[in-house]
Amino acid sequence: METKRPTSPRAEEILGGYFPVLDHGFVSLVDYMGTDEDIERAARVSYGYGTRKRSATRGLIRYLRRHRHTTPSEMVEFKFHCAMPMFVARQWIRHRTASVNEYSGRYSLMPLLFYAPDAEDFALQSESNKQGRREGAAAQALWERADQRWARGRKEAAETYEWLLGEDVARELARIDLPLSTYTQWYWKIDLHNLLHFLTLRVDPHAQWEIRAYAEVMAGMVQRVAPLSYEAWVDYDLLGSPMSRGELEALARLLQPDDGGGVGARAGAETVGPETLAEMGLSPREIREFQAKLDPPPRPDFVLDLADMRPAEEVAARMAEAVPGSERSGSEEKGAGGEESGPTRAAESATARGER
Repeated sequence: METKRPTSPRAEEILGGYFPVLDHGFVSLVDYMGTDEDIERAARVSYGYGTRKRSATRGLIRYLRRHRHTTPSEMVEFKFHCAMPMFVARQWIRHRTASVNEYSGRYSLMPLLFYAPDAEDFALQSESNKQGRREGAAAQALWERADQRWARGRKEAAETYEWLLGEDVARELARIDLPLSTYTQWYWKIDLHNLLHFLTLRVDPHAQWEIRAYAEVMAGMVQRVAPLSYEAWVDYDLLGSPMSRGELEALARLLQPDDGGGVGARAGAETVGPETLAEMGLSPREIREFQAKLDPPPRPDFVLDLADMRPAEEVAARMAEAVPGSERSGSEEKGAGGEESGPTRAAESATARGER
């Protein structure tokens, strides 16, 4: 049936498709309501539609973003279906501005799928950041030992879970020792304003790499639903930076308005070094951050690769295979490679990239 709702052709192209994240995770745009045009209509409280030029819509959206007018962006909503390791979900849920319905281990059997980082993502604790990892991978031998220990722990946890279920222990008790690497999933509905706030924090290089992987896919989905809002977000929030009083004072010493209405270098301007910035009240950390603002990062590329998109049926089948008691060819039969299939085999293979 033809809809009268505003739609985005590029969003419709990915609607209901599943994009893999990490080893077992995914993000799917299940539904959306509104586009850039709805933001303009809300801001102007207008009943008209399709009568404005795109340049006018772009100008208004950029003005709203630049001046922090947020309520028009709340008129656009996204509904996602996501699967992620539990430790990622615990970070994610801190963003309390969404409606969430999570998979329940009290009612349903938990798929025995576990996350483990690849060798290139396995790093030591940062010496300067108490909540982050160092740049660069740790030694291959250390990762191999860690991977082996993780595999043993997960295998035992999975077998214990299956044994408890087999003894008819309540599901809400059987699940309690599954590790934080176990995958959970949820439906997550959020408006565009709060989604962009989430993405600003979670695509940042200081965010944990695993949750960044999800945020980058979701940013690519925003780009398809509301491209003008996405562009303004990148320009003003992601790559833009607010200036403190001291930073503005430092720039004022170096720059002056010119006769043509622009800004040029002030004649005979002094060099504003760390000592001068300190005199203006900036702390050593603020000075470092100010210097970083003057060297902006490259423009990010969150464009989705449609070749990665998977149909819902394929993803659902893979999840079902990992549920205890599921049978692909019988839990006691041998698979094509001569190995055991069934849930125990699925748990054992949780350390093999691409087969977890």
